[in-house]
Amino acid sequence: MSTETAVGARVLRPHPRRPISFSWMMRGAGPTVVALLVGALFWEVVGRVAGFLFFPPLTSVLARLFEMIAAGEILTPLVGSLTNLAIGLGISVVFGVGIGLLMGAYRRVEVALDVYVYALLTAPSLVFVPILFSIFGLGREPIVGIIILYAIFIIIINTVSAVQQVPKPLIEMGRSYCANDWQMFRRIIVPSATPMIMAGLRLGAGRAVKGMINGEMFIAAVGLGALVTAAGNRFDATTVLAVLILIIFVSFAVVRGVQFIDMRLTSWLPVTHRLKR
Repeated sequence: MSTETAVGARVLRPHPRRPISFSWMMRGAGPTVVALLVGALFWEVVGRVAGFLFFPPLTSVLARLFEMIAAGEILTPLVGSLTNLAIGLGISVVFGVGIGLLMGAYRRVEVALDVYVYALLTAPSLVFVPILFSIFGLGREPIVGIIILYAIFIIIINTVSAVQQVPKPLIEMGRSYCANDWQMFRRIIVPSATPMIMAGLRLGAGRAVKGMINGEMFIAAVGLGALVTAAGNRFDATTVLAVLILIIFVSFAVVRGVQFIDMRLTSWLPVTHRLKR
């Protein structure tokens, strides 16, 4: 069967699929590199000229970071932090997307859960630290709990919005073909809502990194948060900033990873849509 369909004088062709490659990572790389270089130069100049005790030059911070890596002070805390992050973010994605799909598709579910979702989103997640600490004690569980509290609600809200913005004609078409709820979700709702759901996952990933560090600093002295806490107690600004650079890099890598998955899942979108993303 031909892939082209004639409608009057027009010929409809399927949208070309976007090639899957890493070229999207280089989009806008020039201005980004320039901005980073300007920021690094500013940091270095201010650090050397001003001579602030708690704002060392960038070269000193990077030297300290490489020194810690060479001495093996980074690997074990980094692995522990990434493990906490993977567990917490994974749980947040599964339950956040699932709850968001139900709230977006069923009005009664949205009415029942909406007040709790927005209340917990706006509440400072760190207020739950004593509760989690009293329930789970020191260990991985309370840290994972804080990560979930930071990430899950923004994922839920974006998923709800994504489902509610699925074009009504698509919903009506599915109903006219007697599609059941499972078929509606699998063939219409989820594919149409995926781009906006992935935007929520990117936001959730960034918040999850914040939750990971806060949980490690305030609940249990482990991971990268433990390094920041220990250095802060020694008033070692160079080490604090060195670990901070590593944390920013981890956050950037996680968000970029989610963005790559987004590109894979939405490769069916028309090429013209690429300019809007």
